[in-house]
Amino acid sequence: MESADLKEELNCSICLGLYTEPISLKCGHNFCWDCIVTVLDTQKSGDYSCPECREMFTERPSLEKNRKLCNIVEHFRSAHQEEVEVLCTYCDPPVPASKSCLHCEASFCEKHLSNHSKSAHHILIEPTTSFGDRKCFTHQEMLKYYCTEDRACICMSCWVAGDHRGHQVELLKEASEKTKEELRELINELDSKKQEIQRRIQNLENHRAQEDGKTTAVVRRAVELFREVKKQLDDIEKRVLLEMCRQKKQISQSVSDLIQQLEEQKDELCRKIHQMEELGNIQDPLTFLNKAPKRDDMSPETGDTISDVRNVGCLVEGIISKMLQRGLCGFHQSLRDLMTKRQFSVLEKSDVLLDINTAHDNLIIAKKRKRATHIDNGVNRPDGPKRFKSCQVLSIDSFTSGTHYWEVDVSEAEEWLIGVATQSMERKIKGNESFIGYNDKSWSLSQRASILQVRHKNIVTNIDSKSLLKTVGIHLDYEAGRLSFYQLCDPIRHLHTFTATFTEPLYPAFYMFPKSSIRIIK
Repeated sequence: MESADLKEELNCSICLGLYTEPISLKCGHNFCWDCIVTVLDTQKSGDYSCPECREMFTERPSLEKNRKLCNIVEHFRSAHQEEVEVLCTYCDPPVPASKSCLHCEASFCEKHLSNHSKSAHHILIEPTTSFGDRKCFTHQEMLKYYCTEDRACICMSCWVAGDHRGHQVELLKEASEKTKEELRELINELDSKKQEIQRRIQNLENHRAQEDGKTTAVVRRAVELFREVKKQLDDIEKRVLLEMCRQKKQISQSVSDLIQQLEEQKDELCRKIHQMEELGNIQDPLTFLNKAPKRDDMSPETGDTISDVRNVGCLVEGIISKMLQRGLCGFHQSLRDLMTKRQFSVLEKSDVLLDINTAHDNLIIAKKRKRATHIDNGVNRPDGPKRFKSCQVLSIDSFTSGTHYWEVDVSEAEEWLIGVATQSMERKIKGNESFIGYNDKSWSLSQRASILQVRHKNIVTNIDSKSLLKTVGIHLDYEAGRLSFYQLCDPIRHLHTFTATFTEPLYPAFYMFPKSSIRIIK
């Protein structure tokens, strides 16, 4: 609806101006409070009617303020206050007013304002036409007080004999100043919070910039490392290929030499065959016998004959494999040197061994303390302060500093729960309060019913996973307070990182479900 159309809808049909304290009659028509009161006062008792539709009322209509319409009018006034010009009540023709008096409910230009009463009861405000909002709806008196209990502006009658009788009240100015002071304090609090948020934002921006810089440096070092690694691998490849070419050339030369010898023997045999065929064509027996050679003279010389390829030689793959082995073994050490040169730390696996003194009776510890298996009929182990009442086991050694890494094979367990626990974690409670991750003394990664979760203080976070995990890598940076879990697949997938301040020794920890087995990878 256009502004002009809306204004027309908000005009009183009696005074033709915007509603002031709009009142609704039973027939549904609305009027200003003062306008309808004036009209009803002129009508006779029993002949009351609506000025708009002329509907008759046997009794004087009860007047109820239309609060919804009142709000609409106030929003309209606020939105169009620049368009509404307040005029002096006493000027003819009207001129713009400079002040309005709440007591007189009139507006004054500079000329008439000079003659206006200077009494304290005559409160001057900026020019306005909305005096009704500054009056008590019940008593039609000026709102001068503020009820602190009901947080409402009231008149004298409300305080003395009305709904707010006996309540703690203040003058509007005093209440306004106190509220403004509270508002200033609230603004200061909010400003402090805003500054704190801004500081945190700046810290995050600085962290991102630092990490961007680190990433750029690491990428550069990685590119240089791969370049050198490729060069060394190329050298190994070159040596192996050269050896293969050498052997190929040697075998080819041997074959060529032997073929040449065999060709010579073949030619000699062809000559002898031709000679014998010519002798065979002689018809005279005497002549033939005199010229025929002895059999021993015509037999092939077997001493120089080479009969098969076994004398030639073959590609010696064992030599090639040995060269590869030596080259790659040397490359392994060279790679460590290159990583050190390029400032990449070599991540060594920590030697994690399971502590049988902490294992629940239903857990069998085997394979040099690298495997734990859940069985239904447990073994009777002597109880001790370290042993768990739940199906859990810790490692023998703890971590109190540095970085550590270990891997766990969970392929033989459909459900599992692994992580780290502090030395002081409760071990004698059978309930889940002692489970890894269900308290503030431990952190865990679990897989149950194909759902992957991380947990600390029994606060759970689900991890998206498209497949069941087979192998898990765990990395602990004690000083940095970071515990990270990885899915060891191709490529390696980061699952979650806990951040905390570690103050106690940390032990690798494992919870075993029935018919399951886990293995710490060497």
